[in-house]
Amino acid sequence: MAVASAAPGSIFCKQLLFSLLVLILLCDACQKISLRVPSHLQAETLVGKVNLEECLKSASLILSSDPTFRILEDGSIYTTHDLILSSERKSFSIFLSDRQKQEQKTIEVVLSARENKAPKKRHAKDTALKRSKRRWGPIPCSLMENSLGPFPQHIQQIQSDTAQNYTIFYSISGPGVDKEPYNLFYIERDTGDIFCTRSIDREQYQQFALYGYATTADGYAPEYPLPLIIKIEDDNDNAPYFENKLTIFTVPENCRTGTSVGKVTAIDADEPDTLHTRLKYKILQQIPDHPKHFSIHPDTGIITTTTPLLDREKCDTYQLIMEVRDMGGQPFGLFNTGTITISLEDENDNPPSFTETSYVTEVEENRIDVEILRMKVQDQDLPNTPHSRAVYTILQGNENGNFKISTDPNTNEGVLCVVKPLNYEVNRQVILQVGVVNEAQFSKAANSQTPTMCTTTVTVKIKDSDEGPECHPPVKVIQSEDGFPAGQELLGYKAIDPETRSGEGLRYKKLGDEDHWFEINEQTGDLRTVKVLDRESKFVKNNQYNISVVAVDAVGRSCTGTLVVSLTDKNDHPPQINKEVTICQNNEDFAVLAPVDPDGPENGPPFQFLLDNSASKNWVLEEKDGKTAILRQRQNLDYNNYFVPIKIKDRHGLVATHVLSVRVCDCSVSSECNLPAKNLRDVRPNVILGKWAILAMVLGSVLLLCILFTCFCVTAKRTVKKCFPEDIAQQNLIVSNTEGPGEEVTEASIRLPMQTSNICDTSMSVGTVGGQGIKTQQSFEMVKGGYTLDSNKGGGHQTLESIKGVGQGDTGRYTYTDWQSFTQPRLGEKVYLCGQDEEHKHCEDYVRSYNYEGKGSLAGSVGCCSDRQEEEGLEFLDHLEPKFRTLAKTCVKK
Repeated sequence: MAVASAAPGSIFCKQLLFSLLVLILLCDACQKISLRVPSHLQAETLVGKVNLEECLKSASLILSSDPTFRILEDGSIYTTHDLILSSERKSFSIFLSDRQKQEQKTIEVVLSARENKAPKKRHAKDTALKRSKRRWGPIPCSLMENSLGPFPQHIQQIQSDTAQNYTIFYSISGPGVDKEPYNLFYIERDTGDIFCTRSIDREQYQQFALYGYATTADGYAPEYPLPLIIKIEDDNDNAPYFENKLTIFTVPENCRTGTSVGKVTAIDADEPDTLHTRLKYKILQQIPDHPKHFSIHPDTGIITTTTPLLDREKCDTYQLIMEVRDMGGQPFGLFNTGTITISLEDENDNPPSFTETSYVTEVEENRIDVEILRMKVQDQDLPNTPHSRAVYTILQGNENGNFKISTDPNTNEGVLCVVKPLNYEVNRQVILQVGVVNEAQFSKAANSQTPTMCTTTVTVKIKDSDEGPECHPPVKVIQSEDGFPAGQELLGYKAIDPETRSGEGLRYKKLGDEDHWFEINEQTGDLRTVKVLDRESKFVKNNQYNISVVAVDAVGRSCTGTLVVSLTDKNDHPPQINKEVTICQNNEDFAVLAPVDPDGPENGPPFQFLLDNSASKNWVLEEKDGKTAILRQRQNLDYNNYFVPIKIKDRHGLVATHVLSVRVCDCSVSSECNLPAKNLRDVRPNVILGKWAILAMVLGSVLLLCILFTCFCVTAKRTVKKCFPEDIAQQNLIVSNTEGPGEEVTEASIRLPMQTSNICDTSMSVGTVGGQGIKTQQSFEMVKGGYTLDSNKGGGHQTLESIKGVGQGDTGRYTYTDWQSFTQPRLGEKVYLCGQDEEHKHCEDYVRSYNYEGKGSLAGSVGCCSDRQEEEGLEFLDHLEPKFRTLAKTCVKK
């Protein structure tokens, strides 16, 4: 099958083709090829194919001497338009050129016409189809985008070799035919001509991959599908544009020349790596335009600085109008513009400065934590940044630390304050030198020098005020010796009045004296000892004893000072030692003695240890290092407690005798020794009582005798005032919760409660009736008219006077016998009748209410027979023995 392609070329290409034909004559002939073709050839018909590589392997240019024919890279020869061979032969040359090796070759092609035969139709009776050599291959072609037509526009033609023998019908498929974009291409069924129906945008479709088919009338495909690649050639129809609509770059001010600011990028939608996308950048305008500070590389788009004079304080933002153009920046290239914003970053290139060269202010003396002045500064750098925030420093005049300066974070002002009181009497004014810098380090510009610190002078005038006493220094130290006796004078703390510079009119008081060693003179402040000064006291720390003193002036203003009494050590304490020692014979047969001297180191060790002669027969004392000694047994002693007297001297010979209690145990550690403190052996020390010990014993004996005498007197007084009757029941409580049968109540078993109006100094006896007799008989007086009883038998109202026969004017007292003889029979009768009557009718008169009998009635209260709510005459229960107090509390209503 022969495939022909015919595409209209541009006039420019044809002129180029003819201009190169002249060179063919200068080329070497390579070979000669003869081809037999039909006498009539249509446009884009495949004439034949030659092997170009046999002549020149790397041909960069392939041209035909006859414009009627077009040569492809694979050696295929196509007609460019319809051709009729008028003669039997037609020849033309193929020109090959290699530009790198500077070689040129030519191939001569001779075409000879052959007789056309009628096409042979394929009939069903043919059982076999004999194919010729396959020549069906892809034919690349191109189409210019945005073509103006006319449409439909012929692209190329495909033909099959089998068309010489059979009737072939052509068809195509793929994008642009039966896929999107639909109906862009179509093919003539009989001729194989392919046409384009409209213009194409390369930026949308770069190429189309189609398939061509050759089939017979009955659907038989003598050829494989033919891949057809239609490439869309680019047209410079897209102008480049900047990638970002708004581009902002930053660069530090005062930067060096050539500092990179940023890179701009543009995009061109045309075919890459072509002249259509070769871009050039240019700065059209700078705003503000003077002086010129920036430049741009035309190819890369990198913007750089051209001067070191960028100053943010003069201009903080620049705008650049940029242009980007394709076609390598040629005037006919397409272009676009954009705006670039460049912001300058602030640098600390402007030092702060005070708005005033000097300041004057005033403050009262003794005022603290008070603001006295605010100072303003000006700085051209960016506000509220470390480049403009001020840091103030007092350079001179604040040697005593009376002032402090700080920065107000809101106003950036310097705030001067007084933090320590000023004294008008010492200085009436203070001159300060104040400097200011920024928080950030100063950045030296390329055209500037490092400035010096800006300073100013502040004069502070001190105003006088009437102030209280001054305690200066706050702590005063005086020297004294250990053991300083009581009643001695010591120089005290002295305060002064700052106005008069003297201590006149000041009064002194103690605020603190832990052990009350001193008393203070209010007028002079001098101290007087009331105790012996003891350096070894627990109130002495580091040989110092502190007294707090307050000085008060006439109007009550005060100051406080501390007086420190520094005590020099005196050797007044002998060495002390723990007097209980344990020796465990299973572990060690000795004990280590470690005495302690309360005095200072100069009056302490080395110690000298001496063993009493009486203890040397059983014990040995060995000095170790001047601070300790070892007590050892001469031979193993029995497990027991021993007294061992020793003497210990300090370095100055002050000696103390100690009697050690030594326990010898069968143990491993001292805590396991449980030996009782008895059977003491060895030498006991001879104890001699002093005069103070004897006096203490005498006073103790006298005190003990006084205590005994006092107890005796109290006991005797309580015995005399005993005024309650004897306890007939012998102070024994009777168990009364038994449920056994009760005893018959008789008159003889009745015991009456006795009530008196005056019991003190009176004895009371209680008797029993019914054969027992009266155990004791003593006088018992009752107040006349104390009780009134009603007889059950007679029903008359009888009184004790009526029984005894005493008149109305009798003011005497009744004896216990009279009272008993009156109440006993009547109460016995009542009880008996109650026991006989189950309905207890006779008990109705036990309790009766009596009307008021008038003033001065001789009839007294009936006591237990009355309905009064309170009980009277039971005061004697308060004098019972302790055993009956519980019972008395139960019976008496509190």
